[in-house]
Amino acid sequence: MLSYLAQYEEVFGPLRLLRFLTLRMLLASGTALLIGYLLGPWLIKALRRLSFQQSFRTESEVGKLAKLHSGKKNTPTMGGLLIYVSVTFSALLWAQLNVWTLTALMVYTSLTVLGFLDDYLKVSKRNSKGFPSKGKVVWQSLTAAITLLMLLNHPLSADKVQELWLPFIKNAVVEQMPLWALFGFLFFVLVGSSNAINVTDGVDGLAIGCTITVAIVYAIMAYAAGNVIISEYLLISNIPGVGELGILCGAMVGGGLAFLWYNAHPAEVFMGDTGSLALGGLVGVIAFMTHQAVTLIIVGGIFVIETVSVILQVLSFKSTGKRIFRMAPIHHHFELKGWAETKVVIRFWILSLIFAFAGLATLKIR
Repeated sequence: MLSYLAQYEEVFGPLRLLRFLTLRMLLASGTALLIGYLLGPWLIKALRRLSFQQSFRTESEVGKLAKLHSGKKNTPTMGGLLIYVSVTFSALLWAQLNVWTLTALMVYTSLTVLGFLDDYLKVSKRNSKGFPSKGKVVWQSLTAAITLLMLLNHPLSADKVQELWLPFIKNAVVEQMPLWALFGFLFFVLVGSSNAINVTDGVDGLAIGCTITVAIVYAIMAYAAGNVIISEYLLISNIPGVGELGILCGAMVGGGLAFLWYNAHPAEVFMGDTGSLALGGLVGVIAFMTHQAVTLIIVGGIFVIETVSVILQVLSFKSTGKRIFRMAPIHHHFELKGWAETKVVIRFWILSLIFAFAGLATLKIR
């Protein structure tokens, strides 16, 4: 909203700087970082006072892993609220509210509520089941449907959203996707990214650290897609107004860093499904709206690896009765191999950076 102050540059000259998207991205990141850092101690105390501790599986369910994580039992969850408040407030402050930003915030809010309900059921019932799986799918389906309605009923986005772009190709593969295919694609992206970050969230700092690298990449991609000159030079889709999503990505970086301050090992708070489901959905819808949804497979390589490890483990056990990994998701496999939790996290962060650079390279390789 503060971007509109730029029209009063005649009254105070420096206000013209608010026209620059890059500056507002940095300001959004700094604002979210400050809010998250200041809000963190109060929220953690409140969650502890309410006894909102993470529910863990027993030794009979996960064996040695229960012992490795025994020290985490009293750590509060629902820390995703810290990220949500930081990101949303910062985005509302610095971004121009167009169809792209409003749609992204709607998805983020919807999935934050779903994650909160899931976490609340877990902590209130003292088990790890939470919100029913079928109910989650219905909720995510409705969120995808509302997203599509918002985008198809606005002149700025109605035509652009129907295009399908793939990495390494300089033109749209499909210029007008049929409605059923468009919904299916959006649903797959939203649910896939949402659940992928949820699966990755298992050790201190892992999911949020990898999310930060992905958010940085999509801040650059959103900026490039919204800029006529840069998009033409890179031969990517030019989408008027979508650059404002870079503000949300910047806020995600700042809010994520603030949360990481309290989530670093040993964690003072966990994000829970309140954070992981919502952040995954936010990343997914931004990737979809910037025409970089398929590129998310590369940029979010760690999330893909984590998800695939679970799928392979389940398929192997059901078909042969044997497990490929000591435990899935794969970060637990390395823990059970004897890697320290911090070593697992830092090495996965390194891989996440490599995947991020690889994803950025697709902008130039056309």
